[in-house]
Amino acid sequence: MKILMVLTSHDALGNTGQKTGFWLEEFAAPYYVFKDAGVQVTLTSPLGGQPPVDPKSEVASAQTAATRRFHEDVRAQADLSTTVTLSTLDITAFDAVFYPGGHGPLWDLAEDAASIHLIDAMIADGKPVAAVCHAPGVLRHARAPGGELLVKGKNVTGFTNSEEQSGGVPEAVPFLVETMLTEAGGIYSKDADWQAHVVTDGLLITGQNPASSEPAAKALLDKLRTVAPASYQELVSLET
Repeated sequence: MKILMVLTSHDALGNTGQKTGFWLEEFAAPYYVFKDAGVQVTLTSPLGGQPPVDPKSEVASAQTAATRRFHEDVRAQADLSTTVTLSTLDITAFDAVFYPGGHGPLWDLAEDAASIHLIDAMIADGKPVAAVCHAPGVLRHARAPGGELLVKGKNVTGFTNSEEQSGGVPEAVPFLVETMLTEAGGIYSKDADWQAHVVTDGLLITGQNPASSEPAAKALLDKLRTVAPASYQELVSLET
């Protein structure tokens, strides 16, 4: 089984002078859920190479078991430093796609033609798409096979406006994830700020915040059990 993880290449937090990128926990936790399950993981980004890590996600208070494991994992660090350029990939080779969050995707992946095409094509091919925290912002222009916005009428979640407010940068981002999903016709739901909340609707899996990254990854594997049973059975065979 092959899962593509798509990371941002954008490192500037609007006009604040601050740096941003992807949120380390939202990459590390799903990465190890997939690797520990025997999944073949490919890392990609719009520009290729090393994607920027949001420096706030590397402070001591943001560390988790998964991020600590990553900091000790030389192979994983090497894989992250050499992400494949998204536009060069044969996207038909993958069974599913997972987008980690961080503010970066709101600038590049939400507008990136290759990313939009990837989401549209995966859904059209009956393959699941998962995104966590700010990453549901990448669904902004994605469309279902019939031409409607992908999130229209879908149960979805993503980083809440109140979580964005408490983070102190709502004025810096190009759009608010909760507002965008709602205005695009999504049936938006949320839990209390910073509590894990994952929503699955058909092939679409969304998570609210960093706490939702690991359960969103597990939800993606659960979905693959039904939509790609042959590939999923290979994982089970590896574990036994």
